[in-house]
Amino acid sequence: MARMDSRVDVTVENREAARTDDGKRHPNTCPRCHSHYRDDELEQTLRVCSQCDHHFPVRARERIAQLADRGTFVEEDTGLRSADPLKFFDLRAYTDRLAEAEVATGLGDAIIAGAAAIERRPCELAVMDFAFMGGSMGSTVGEKFARACERAAERQVPLVCVTASGGARMQEGILSLMQLPKTVCAVDELHDARCAFISVMTHPTTAGVLASFASLGDVIVSEPGALLAFTGPRVVQQTTREKLPDDFGLAESNARFGHVDAIVPRLELRPFVGRLLAMFVRAQ
Repeated sequence: MARMDSRVDVTVENREAARTDDGKRHPNTCPRCHSHYRDDELEQTLRVCSQCDHHFPVRARERIAQLADRGTFVEEDTGLRSADPLKFFDLRAYTDRLAEAEVATGLGDAIIAGAAAIERRPCELAVMDFAFMGGSMGSTVGEKFARACERAAERQVPLVCVTASGGARMQEGILSLMQLPKTVCAVDELHDARCAFISVMTHPTTAGVLASFASLGDVIVSEPGALLAFTGPRVVQQTTREKLPDDFGLAESNARFGHVDAIVPRLELRPFVGRLLAMFVRAQ
């Protein structure tokens, strides 16, 4: 008897990507192969397409649940919020945009940090959320990351940071740009305390975040297909007026040139980070 193939042919089903009522592509539709999933199906695969391995975006709290041992994460600095010293206003006031982002995401800013354990190894865990104003780094993000470095040094444990960011937050002007040297100094002090820094870059990690702390990990890991570039390929191509490689700025290109130590699929990320932590700390 011929062996039954458990895979489902979704070619016909996916000729037209599922759409929401307002005509936009449904968030559970894979942008690469157009496979559509229920929420529970994506949760089971850690939001990875089972047909083409496309990695869907992951919100910060879900990422923490995927990485940290259950019940071990203790969030710190929950009351920190960004101020508006420049009284910035474009089409809307910066304070309105902050309030809207907080209501939409349930977060105080674009990063969550606190003590955790991964595979029974203690660490400080900081996770960025692209849904909060594109994961942009303002003064609060920089301060939370710096405090995470300080706590890791005090506890003598490694820091694990998962990045997803469009770069510096323009609404805070020079105060946002000052977070680049501030976070770099925080990592330097962490290293002075002889504590490891593991940087996990996810799609996208760009501009000021890539140019500062994200690139300073003792070990730098990325998810497959993530954009890791100071500027996106479209802007670079328009500026240089030259044809770019198809994988320009992607994790695979960065790994080829030695900018990334490992590309790890999401389903393997937790045990991989656990093995890294085992090199630096003892099991509790």
